[in-house]
Formats: sequence, C-alpha cells, structure tokens
Amino acid sequence: MEKFDLIILGSGPGGYVTAIRASQLGLKTAIIEKESLGGVCLNWGCIPTKALLKSAQVFDYIKHSEDYGISVENYDKNFDNVINRSRKVAQTMSKGVNFLMKKNNIKIFEGFGKLSPNKTINITDQNGSESKITGEKIIIATGARSRELPFLKKDGKRIIGYREAMTLDKQPKDIVIVGSGAIGIEFAYFYNSMGTSVTIVEYMDRIVPVEDSEISKELEKSLKKKGINILTSTEVEKAEINSSNTVDVTLKTSNGKKNIINTEIVLSAVGIKTNIENIGLEDLGIKIEKDKILVDDFYMTNVKDYYAIGDVVKGQALAHVASAEGILCVEKIAGHDVNPLDYNNIPGCTYCSPEIASVGFTEQQAIDNGYDIKIGKFPFSASGKAQASGKSEGFVKVIFDAKYGEWLGCHMIGEGVTDMIAEAVVGRKLETTGYEILKTVHPHPTMSEAVMEAVAAAYDEVIHL
Repeated sequence: MEKFDLIILGSGPGGYVTAIRASQLGLKTAIIEKESLGGVCLNWGCIPTKALLKSAQVFDYIKHSEDYGISVENYDKNFDNVINRSRKVAQTMSKGVNFLMKKNNIKIFEGFGKLSPNKTINITDQNGSESKITGEKIIIATGARSRELPFLKKDGKRIIGYREAMTLDKQPKDIVIVGSGAIGIEFAYFYNSMGTSVTIVEYMDRIVPVEDSEISKELEKSLKKKGINILTSTEVEKAEINSSNTVDVTLKTSNGKKNIINTEIVLSAVGIKTNIENIGLEDLGIKIEKDKILVDDFYMTNVKDYYAIGDVVKGQALAHVASAEGILCVEKIAGHDVNPLDYNNIPGCTYCSPEIASVGFTEQQAIDNGYDIKIGKFPFSASGKAQASGKSEGFVKVIFDAKYGEWLGCHMIGEGVTDMIAEAVVGRKLETTGYEILKTVHPHPTMSEAVMEAVAAAYDEVIHL
C-alpha cells in the first residue's frame, strides 16, 4: 500500500491548488478525483459559464453595433457552437490542471475515495477495481453540487440544475429560473441574451439578496430593461411536467396570491449541497453540523490529521475561498506561521451584465455592527471611460467608518467591476483609510477612477459629480 505525506480527496480549486502548494513545500502528495481534474469550477462552474457569458456579451455587442457606428447585417448565433465552445474551454483548463499535477510530481488516483481508519483511503475506479493508499495527513475537499428541493425535483431534461443548463441540446423558447444568486443571475443574463424568454423567481424581497440593497435595485432595473421578468417575494409551490412535455410552475406570492407559469425549462438555482455522503466521515467520527464539516481556524477536524476545506466547511462557497483555505491549511501543516482567513474580506463576483462585485460590510451590516459611517457613490454615467465604452450604467459605492476612516465595504455594479474589486480587497487587507485611497493617483481615463471618485464623494471632495 503506497504511503504519502498528504492525500487530498477532491481536485477542485481547493484540492488541486492545495496539492501544488503541498508539493512546493516538499510533501509527497496524492490527489483522488472521481470525475474530472479541476472539479466543478473548471468543468461545470466558474470557467465554462464565463465562456457562455462571453459569447452572450459578443452577441450583445453585435446587436448594438449601430451604437458604435458600425453596421452588421445578417448576423445570428449558433447555440450549439456557443455550447461547444464552452465545453472546449473547460476541457482545455482541465488538461492544464493535469499538466500542473505532473509538473509538481503529484500522483493522481482516478476513482471514488472513501475514508477508512488508520488514515487509509479506499479507492474504487470506474471499472469497480479497488485499491488503497495511506497518508500522514488527509484533506477533504469534495466540494458540493446543485441542491434539490423536495417540491422541485430535477429530471435532468425539463427541470434541471446548472450542469444541464450549460449543455442543453437546443435553446429553449422560455425558461423559469428559481433563485437569484450568482448562478441564477448569470444564466438569466446568458439565456436572455441568446433570445430566450426568462423569468426569475426569488423567495426573498429582492434579487441577489446577499448584496447591498442599492446593488439589488440597480441590477433589477437593468435586467428588467433587458426584458427579464422578475418575481420577488415569491415561492415555488410545485413544478409539474404536463402532457405537452412542458412544465407548469405553481407560484405563491407573500400575500398568498397564486398563479401558474408554463415554461419549457425550469432551472433550479437555489444553492448547493455538500458532497459528504458515503465518504466515511461517520466511520471516523468526524463531526458535521448543518451539512458542513466542523473545523478549527486552520481547517483541522475533530479527528487528528484529518482536515477539510472548500464548500464542505463553513464560509463562502467560492473557488477562491477554497484555494485560500487549502494553501493556509497546508502551510500550517508544514509548520509555517500563518494567520486565520478573514472571511469579511472575501470578494464576491457575479458575471452578468452589468457585473457585480463586492467586499466587506453592506451599508445595513455596517449600521447593524454599530459603526458611524460615511458613504460615497459615483455613477459610471459620469465616467469618461464608461461613456466612451458605451457601458455607463451602474456605480461604485464605498463605506467608511467615520471615526477612523477604516474601509468597511465596497460595492460595485457595472462593466468590468469584477476586475476592479481587488483594489478594495487589498486596501482593506492593508488597513488603508479613505484618505489614503483619495490621495492615491488613479489613471485617467479608466473605470477604476470611479473608486477614487466614490471615496471623494464620501469625504465631500468629489470633482466630477
């Protein structure tokens, strides 16, 4: 039985990044993956969805080419080719991870891994063949999958999850998307851009409910302008496939009013379910609470030498969080002096159009935490770069502690803001004050100037508004 210093169960952005860092630190490392290297993110999540969204963006540009003084005639999209491009991008990235594993001398075991006593893992491959390996330390990074609600059972054809949503055989005439988190909103934008009639159903009183309320309002206004139907404070009671092979979705509003929407496809985007079943946690006595593995600040479980990172533990279910947790975890294992991750300084991004990016406290959270705050907003309509780009909707909103100038939160909606949010993340990490951002020269003309201008607005020094 082959022995390793470290075995990682799962090769998503938590698992494979951790494996590479472990190898850099001199640990003999193995990784076990039941499906494709890169996990959901590279194969069915972050990367292929961005490929779909890029196609949607290009199609939008062509549709509005006259706005830029360019005439394009006889254009159309090829839905099959759009889907195929997305899959090719995912395959390329997965091959890239395979290359990185070999480059870093990480041994790959293909199959389903199950934890056993004495730090042993049983591996069953696709042919049913079994093998065993053992390690000094084991990290669980098995990720999560689309959650299924009892009244919204997926059949994979008419009632689907995100995997099926990015590989449909043909473009649907209409689609109902249940849930308005990042997954729901991104697919809403994609299918709307392709020409599908889209309805979003959200149980809460606003879409993207984890975001600052002003961001939610601005996004709803933008999506409605694109023709997307948005139903908030609405729950799905049931979804039934009828004799016409379409779906009847029964909805109930907060005031008790009911109605039925008929649609070709229903996409369930109501969150995730961790992949912790049947991997041996119970046999080892590893503690679980509310579908999450319990860990300390450095991701060790209650059982010595067993760790867990990523979607299976508490914290934001984001690829970059899983990667950061894994690196921190393995550096602690290697004896490095590391600090716990600050979960209030994790950027969140939604890649619809306009994009959303945020970090830190929302305005309401800052108030609830007892801060006396300064708020600054700067609209992209006042940005020269945004106007020149033809993408002037949205704004940057910054929140500071009025007493000490601490940067409490930053919230953006607009073109390319997912590439801008890192300034706020770094600034907050370095405990930058509003005054320091205000006196930092930003290049002109850029979208990033809006950050400086928003800070200036918070301190009553805004120039271009």
